[in-house]
Amino acid sequence: MSLARSGWTFLLVLVLAAGCANEPSRPGAPVMSAAQGRALVASAVPKGVADRDGWAADIYAAMAALEVSPRAQNACAIVAVTEQESGFHVDPVIPNLPAIAWKEIERARERAGVPKLVLYAALKVPSSDGRSYEARIDAARTELDLSEAFEDLIGRVPLAKSFLEDRNPVRTAGPMQVSVAFAKSHAASRPYPYPVAESIRHEVFTRRGGMYFGIAHLLAYPAAYDAMIYRFADFNAGQYASRNAAFQKALSDISGIPLDLDGDLTRFEGGKPAKEPGATELATRVIARRIAMSDGEIRRDLELGGQHAFEKSRLYARLFEIADAMNARPAPRAMLPRIVLHSSKITRKFTTDAFARRVDARYRSCLARAG
Repeated sequence: MSLARSGWTFLLVLVLAAGCANEPSRPGAPVMSAAQGRALVASAVPKGVADRDGWAADIYAAMAALEVSPRAQNACAIVAVTEQESGFHVDPVIPNLPAIAWKEIERARERAGVPKLVLYAALKVPSSDGRSYEARIDAARTELDLSEAFEDLIGRVPLAKSFLEDRNPVRTAGPMQVSVAFAKSHAASRPYPYPVAESIRHEVFTRRGGMYFGIAHLLAYPAAYDAMIYRFADFNAGQYASRNAAFQKALSDISGIPLDLDGDLTRFEGGKPAKEPGATELATRVIARRIAMSDGEIRRDLELGGQHAFEKSRLYARLFEIADAMNARPAPRAMLPRIVLHSSKITRKFTTDAFARRVDARYRSCLARAG
């Protein structure tokens, strides 16, 4: 109880201090109070949403905790992504979820080399709620249903640990469909402002946690974009993907080497940069003499691709210096990544570009609604 009280006290302090957590104001500009901030957010939330005030309170509290300015552009960006991803449902129903889950299980089984008969025999074992794991998967309607079944399976059935541990097939969750891996990473680097009853994974499935981590992924990082649509693309493809896609475009123009404009500057294996260079790195090596950098220096700077610091790197500065001179005007510093999305939940061809444009349309409607 003392931990819970301290967690809520910390959150209350953040909310009350929200006026001081905004972006710097112009001299003499009025400071927005917490009540004004909540009212602004509430004006952005669609009127048909159930418990509209509750959504506004959780969104505003997350913005305060993350020091995101409570202005209409930010509130509408959050609302637009939430509308697109879940229609303001905390744990939305996913059509054909059991079929999707069985496909994921089969892929995991094949990767781990577990015999099919052995696995399916294990899934008939009674779970903690008395039903077999097979029955729970077949009955799952939401990602929370499925995630809890897998977490129970991993914790109770030794065989499951050999092919599912740290690989729960439910990788995104909550009203903003934020990555569970991102939420865990963010919570490890910055204190989560609520008491954690079970786990960070479970918090993502709550309204307060799903909105907090979704807002962190969307807005709580510095980016010099001139339009919100690039943050929408980043939300889908990874932070700084739009900036990195523009870097790849400039690199392709200079080197003459066609590149996939996907925002991935280095190859990754097992979550870490691979030893072998990827296409972007190889293209950069082609112009190494023009930018006066060694292969090691190129790799060092490209590995900053997921950080704001990349924009301060020698590689970034030299490449755009050449690109600007070649075009006789500033080359774009952001562009929508060209990525075809692959997911068990996607039933037709869908791209990051299409996702960003759909969210941007919702964003503009929200701005009009919020005045």
